[in-house]
Amino acid sequence: MNSNADSFSDDLISNPQTDHPPDVLLPHPHLPQPPPPPAPPQQHQQRRPRGFAAAAATAGPASAGKGKREREKEKERTKLRERHRRAITSRMLAGLRQYGNFPLPARADMNDVLAALAREAGWTVEADGTTYRQSPPPSQLATFSARSMDSPASAASLKNYGVKTTLDSQPSAVMRMDESLSPASLDSVVIAEKDPKSVKYGQTSPINSVIECLDAEQLIHDVSSVDQQSVFTGTDFVPVYVKLDGTINNYCQLVDREGVRQELNHIKSLSADGVIVDCWWGIVEGWNPQRYVWSGYRELFHIIRESKLKLQVVLAFHEYGGNDSGDISVSLPQWVLEIGKENEDIFFADREGRRNTECLSWGIDKERVLKGRTAIEVYFDFMRSFRTEFDDLFCEGLITAVEIGLGPNGELKYPSFPERMGWRYPGVGEFQCYDKYLQQNLRKAAKMRGHSFWARGPDNAGQFNSRPHETEFFCERGDYDSYYGRFFLQWYAQTLMDHADNVLSLANLAFEEANIIVKVPAVYWWYKTASHAAELTAGYYNPTNQDGYSPVFEVLKRHSVTLKFVCSGLQVLSQELDEGSVDPEGLNWQVLNSAWDRGLAVAGENAPSCYDRDGFMRIVEMAKPRNDPDHHRFSFFVYHQPSSLVQRTMGFSELDFVIKCMHGGILEDLLPC
Repeated sequence: MNSNADSFSDDLISNPQTDHPPDVLLPHPHLPQPPPPPAPPQQHQQRRPRGFAAAAATAGPASAGKGKREREKEKERTKLRERHRRAITSRMLAGLRQYGNFPLPARADMNDVLAALAREAGWTVEADGTTYRQSPPPSQLATFSARSMDSPASAASLKNYGVKTTLDSQPSAVMRMDESLSPASLDSVVIAEKDPKSVKYGQTSPINSVIECLDAEQLIHDVSSVDQQSVFTGTDFVPVYVKLDGTINNYCQLVDREGVRQELNHIKSLSADGVIVDCWWGIVEGWNPQRYVWSGYRELFHIIRESKLKLQVVLAFHEYGGNDSGDISVSLPQWVLEIGKENEDIFFADREGRRNTECLSWGIDKERVLKGRTAIEVYFDFMRSFRTEFDDLFCEGLITAVEIGLGPNGELKYPSFPERMGWRYPGVGEFQCYDKYLQQNLRKAAKMRGHSFWARGPDNAGQFNSRPHETEFFCERGDYDSYYGRFFLQWYAQTLMDHADNVLSLANLAFEEANIIVKVPAVYWWYKTASHAAELTAGYYNPTNQDGYSPVFEVLKRHSVTLKFVCSGLQVLSQELDEGSVDPEGLNWQVLNSAWDRGLAVAGENAPSCYDRDGFMRIVEMAKPRNDPDHHRFSFFVYHQPSSLVQRTMGFSELDFVIKCMHGGILEDLLPC
């Protein structure tokens, strides 16, 4: 026993790798060993649930389905945001190609845009992305030294050169354009360029001393004047027509002959090319069907011919409510209003059944409800009577074009924004399709689609003054993008296009080789939302993921008409931008480029609210886009005069300015002193 114990102690001491506590009895190596105990099952560490999984685990199986639905909704929202972002990027790139003449590749990314903008600003961008700025050539310094310091233009140039030399004299910055480039990194590069000493103490030079002595407002006016002259002097010629209002009374008699002559002589003295006159259906055929009275217009056209001005005529099939200046009001023909008392469905109606008498419903275009005639037959008879009555003026070339009214205000749109029924900007408006004739058309379309229960208008589109986010139809991911919503909006827009197609087909028969014009509205509020709600109620199916103007312009192209676009010329304020998500420039870009891409001739007209010089400057830039490789231009421009009261205050100075800019003439007599 003692020998065994000694052996056991020796083994324990001679095995240095065993590290057992002294109170543990180990088995002897020479004795038989018992079988090892079974290994305990290995436990895997559970991963902590996150996000929707954590919520489902906490709430139990009952809310698992809800979490899945939330994930699906989030995926759809992400897709919608991505589509919206891509649409904005696509428009930006197309605008740079169209107006900036940047040679961007078809699948350009932000690196290509940054490189193009940097090169345009005078930087050098190498193929590997290395970007730096070279020092200005010595010729610029010599040019500056030769300039006179006395003229305002030289002062403006002096200021510009002082800023440029300050930037160019600083150390050049070198950076890499890669995928990690961000606005923050660009800001850091700009900061790195600055010299801390120059920032703290400034640079003292005779140039800066002279600039500090100049009046800031005078510099701004001088720079603006020089820019205007350099931009539009010598540019392409765009004819200008002036709108004449209030010259014919409700009995088709000329009002104030001598006043009209004086106005025409003044317009002629400003070198305007012609005038535009509205021929009202409610006046000419006002009392009895197919009895047309043109006497007042004949006298007016004779005076226009004496003034040696050209003439465009608007065949107005809508009512005119006048304005604050006291102009006359023109309704639809009295015999039509009498029919409307017995059959209110000849007019457009909203969801609550309120009738809008601005124009006839497009549902009766082919319904014989107007003393045995359809609406398009009534329009055609009126056009044919005008063509016959003034055949001599067409033959001698006095009448150069005829505009066909296709809706309220003569514009191709639904009467979705009636102010007399309570609409106020920037309300989304209401769908106008609830008269029985359009409802019959809708039921027929739903039946052909195989879903008869879709034969209804939206019941969740709000009221005239609703905002998109307040409605379930126009809000983000609203019903406008559902299967039913897409069906209804396509039918609504197709009805507008069918109306234009039907009327223009007969207009081409009535006027043969004459130039025909169609007026398209500018519905720019809520343009920055996903649904474009106001455009939808006006009849243009133009949400973020849909081009609503191309199909309309295809119809106009088929009839070889000139598209006249209402140019707002608005400078959008930040408050208005937040209130109505407006984007006049974005709408202008889409409409004009879509029309020009389809080979349509395009003209412009200022909106009634645009009479300031800044607004007209923006319109002139639209009429003659700079750096356009295709040299697109307006065919003509229409100056819509303000009311008589405003005109007496303003005079014709703005009209003189517009004519000189559109004609590409010299602006020296209009520039501020």
